[in-house]
Amino acid sequence: MVTEILMFGGLFVGYSIFHNIYPEMFAEGARSLDWKMGFVNTLVLIFSSLTMALGIYYIQKNQPKKAVWSLAITIVCGAAFMVVKYFEYTHKFHLGLYPGRLLDVAKVGAEHANLGMYFGFYYCMTGLHGIHVFLGMGLIAWVMFRTMRGDFNPSYYTAVEGVGIFWHVVDLIWIFLFPLLYLVG
Repeated sequence: MVTEILMFGGLFVGYSIFHNIYPEMFAEGARSLDWKMGFVNTLVLIFSSLTMALGIYYIQKNQPKKAVWSLAITIVCGAAFMVVKYFEYTHKFHLGLYPGRLLDVAKVGAEHANLGMYFGFYYCMTGLHGIHVFLGMGLIAWVMFRTMRGDFNPSYYTAVEGVGIFWHVVDLIWIFLFPLLYLVG
């Protein structure tokens, strides 16, 4: 968990440094994002934090069926988050907004050619976050199946709690990413 926080912390510091050096570029990059899609994803992840917490609660109360349903809903929320992110990425690629030398100046126009650095941070941070969402979904599926098998009870649910903490950290990182990337402009 600490490594994830340090890794994203380094990206946040890098983003902040370059944002201070090139504020207009970063504001323009943020304006090119659809904040409504980011907001929907924020709501989805906040709700998924609730369902993850309920999954742990139901295991503590020896209600495995309710725990399984809560964990399944958490996985569905993670999948919904990734579907929205897929549509965001597809739209940006269609517009030619992707980082580095691959920035398609013919599509975006010369006035937007300097957005490569912003989108480098955008894709790196949201892509890394997306990998963690997928990992979290896999871990939640693992504890869900173990819950169905009867491996957890009110006196032993350490793995579920650990996965829950991981999921909450993933959600918390998004809470920082959303305003940083979508609302700075």
